[in-house]
Amino acid sequence: MSSEIATPTGLNRAAQAVPPHAWFGVSAIFHYLGPAFAILLFPVVGVLGVAWFRIATAALIFAPITKPWRTIREADAKTRWLLIGLGICLAVMNTSFYLALDKLPMSLVAAMEFVGTIGVALFGLRTKRNALALVLAVIGVFMLIDVKWASDPLGLFWAALNAALFVGYIILGHKASEGGASGGVERLGAAMAIAFVILMPIGFLEAARAFGMPFVVLAGIGVGICSSVIPYVCDQLAMSRLPRASFALLLAILPATATIIAAIVLAQIPTLQDLFGIALVMIGIALHRPPPISKQVIKQERVA
Repeated sequence: MSSEIATPTGLNRAAQAVPPHAWFGVSAIFHYLGPAFAILLFPVVGVLGVAWFRIATAALIFAPITKPWRTIREADAKTRWLLIGLGICLAVMNTSFYLALDKLPMSLVAAMEFVGTIGVALFGLRTKRNALALVLAVIGVFMLIDVKWASDPLGLFWAALNAALFVGYIILGHKASEGGASGGVERLGAAMAIAFVILMPIGFLEAARAFGMPFVVLAGIGVGICSSVIPYVCDQLAMSRLPRASFALLLAILPATATIIAAIVLAQIPTLQDLFGIALVMIGIALHRPPPISKQVIKQERVA
């Protein structure tokens, strides 16, 4: 982020100047480009070490811009709980995501992330349309899992945990974006600082092995920027202008993005069955309808 964009006024101006769908498009690319690079670092740094680099880099970049200590200090009790919840979610979600990627193809892990979002929609708005969406997405994921992945239950466990926490990230992240892009990024910076405190004792020892290798350290920093800085800031800029229902609909492109990036960067070439399963997940995401937002939220979004 440039110094001009990083200011509260600059963030709000950037959010208004660029269509929210464009911000989402940038986020969609980096959401899986960073993890693809992270997988290449697993043999050198370790899974938990790479996760530490991701969170640590993001926390250190956000700190001077968003001043998380001030955000936490000035927040009311409700906002502090929101920041704590988002921080815990980011720490555990990113770690479980990498642990899943260490054992499963990225296209499968990405597809599983979205079954939970459709399940939430079905719970909040029980319609035949949402039921059909959930069925299509679940069938698509089972096609991706196939028999060959049934022997790796631990990988599927981490992927399922990541999927559940991804729902939490969408809900809490959208809540944090209320009040405009600048406030959302400030809350994101505070949550990332909390995530760093949580992950510090878990991944530091693995990450420390790379401290004597400058190029590996730079690669770890690059993973953090690509994975947690660029996509999360773009998410906030998009969320500040898009209703949750619209944002959820745009998520339909992410499984395809993950598959393309995995094929290019990791040479994980999908089969025809994989492509059909991914297509079913994407159709399910596009088909599902989240619960309607309240009139008060609609009014706030129009004002913003």
